Amino acid sequence: MTKDTQIPEIILFNGCVATQLPQVPAAQAVALGRGEILAVGNDDDLLPMAAAGTEKIDLGGRMLVPGFIDTHIHFYEWALKRQGIRLDDVSGIDTVLDRVHKAAQGRSKGMWIMGYGWNETDWSEVRMPTRELLDQAAPHHPVMLWRCDMHLAAANSAALDLAGIDDRTPDPPEGRIERGDRGEPTGILRELAINLVRDVVATPEAEEVLAAFREATGALHRRGVTGIHDVRLMADKDGGRALGAFETLDQEDRLHLRTWVSLPGDRLDDLIGLGLRTGFGSDRLRLGHVKFFSDGGVGARTAWMIDPFLDGDSDADCGMPLMEMDYLADQIRRADAAGLSVMVHAIGDRANRELIDLFEDLESRRRRLGTPPPMLPHRIEHVQMIRPEDVVRLGGLNVALCATPANLVLDINLIDTAVGELGSGAYALRPLIDTGAAVMFSSDCPVCDPSPLMGIHAAVTRQRADGSPKGGWYPQNRIRVTEAIRAYTATPAAVHRAPDIGTIAPGRKADLVVLSENLLTIPPSRIPAVNVDMTVFNGHLVHRLF
Repeated sequence: MTKDTQIPEIILFNGCVATQLPQVPAAQAVALGRGEILAVGNDDDLLPMAAAGTEKIDLGGRMLVPGFIDTHIHFYEWALKRQGIRLDDVSGIDTVLDRVHKAAQGRSKGMWIMGYGWNETDWSEVRMPTRELLDQAAPHHPVMLWRCDMHLAAANSAALDLAGIDDRTPDPPEGRIERGDRGEPTGILRELAINLVRDVVATPEAEEVLAAFREATGALHRRGVTGIHDVRLMADKDGGRALGAFETLDQEDRLHLRTWVSLPGDRLDDLIGLGLRTGFGSDRLRLGHVKFFSDGGVGARTAWMIDPFLDGDSDADCGMPLMEMDYLADQIRRADAAGLSVMVHAIGDRANRELIDLFEDLESRRRRLGTPPPMLPHRIEHVQMIRPEDVVRLGGLNVALCATPANLVLDINLIDTAVGELGSGAYALRPLIDTGAAVMFSSDCPVCDPSPLMGIHAAVTRQRADGSPKGGWYPQNRIRVTEAIRAYTATPAAVHRAPDIGTIAPGRKADLVVLSENLLTIPPSRIPAVNVDMTVFNGHLVHRLF
């Protein structure tokens, strides 16, 4: 396959090229020039195209795939949180407190200590970092530590005082302040109660944000990620700052990720009034979906469930919707009519059922009125807990699904404890793909590390990197390696009408990843040991190990 007679700048040869195109699924070599793929084929066909200035890179049998696309990442939050304390690798509360204490020793009194990633359900002693414990570790510094799912955070007394949270503070809408026996805050904040503290943290300067973006972009390249869908948090006041940083990098030709930026649902009136539409932008930066939330998360017990949590606060604890469904339906209809596609966070099985009802009604209404859909299909984010009778309904909808397989391994103990055997409907990737719906994969970073290889391993084995649990967690929901790769490449490109990425063919953008081993031939248990040996973005080598 060739595009034209241009002289290649780079020829990658002696590889296992997985094109993601059914008509020509495999090749040996790829020729690149001017940011595009010029030719795909055998070594004997492409190597003679080289001129004196062509760089020829022997892949040594390595696997070449399209650049991975992370379809749900909180890039702004992750880029800045990388400056804080990492807690995703701790094994218990003592290690959390020790890291907070050490951080306090290196900071002047009154400076903030921020951390993220802790997951108490995987500790031998399930114990949260409460206000009292954090006060002992850092009595003179405000502290806020985000749980791995970002639906719950822990704060100490100094942070609560700065936010004005005491025993008289009411729960905010769509949030909950956990309290002790006398009504005093314990330091555990759920959903939008987190923002009471988040809002008093100092705003980063523009240059600090740009520097964090550049560093985080390099970290993504080392994981083989060349495209992202940056997603806003609930009641996100940083959306403008994030979009501004992306725009600055794009204008200066320093944005080295194909980026779709979501828009906050609570600003829908402004978005419609400005005439914004999904898809507006450049080939590297586009406006994406409008983000809404139907519920919270299982870790915070705020996912909206059909049946009560087994370990809930009461026998009737079914979590919580984060907005009235009638209101959400109205917002989706207004966005749809204005040409704005929506993405809706849905974790619990009740939230997913209600959301499917809304989209069925929307499509029926659209057919009756003869109105066209927006540029891109609407999306359901996570689809984490869903009943079998609701899975089959998805096949009849023009809705894309965004799942997070890497989060599966974080949630095994949590879901077993919270819902028991209903966990068979959690991360039901096999049934979701079998509906024929477009299923895309993501990391939900910083909830999970943004490594697509870790997501592929989780989806294919339903096991942690150490091979537990033996045989896989609800193994009937496993998928094939080929399907997992497509969910990070060709499928998101097709859903977002980006025909020049996601596959390897002449005329496509030269966004490519070289893997140290062939995922299609090694045992799936080896996938966590596979390295990203090279990443190419727009024809430039942005990461290389050989």
